[in-house]
Order: sequence, then structure tokens, then C-alpha cells
Amino acid sequence: MLRTITIGSCIYVQGIFVQTLASGMIAVRVDGKIFKGRPV
Repeated sequence: MLRTITIGSCIYVQGIFVQTLASGMIAVRVDGKIFKGRPV
């Protein structure tokens, strides 16, 4: 499932959902890299 996250105040990343983290953030995978941020 595709999910969109925000990193910082104005950077958005859309990728494949990986997991939900304890802090309320989620992780998504884009081209083999894992990004963590707040869900949009």
C-alpha cells in the first residue's frame, strides 16, 4: 500500500508502507531506501 509521509516541514515522500513505529511515525520504502516520518 502506498503511503505519504512528511519529513521536516515541507518535504514529502511517497512509498510502500513498511511499518508503524512506536513514536507514531511510519516507515516507507522507496527504491530500497527506508524513510521515516509523520503520516499525512
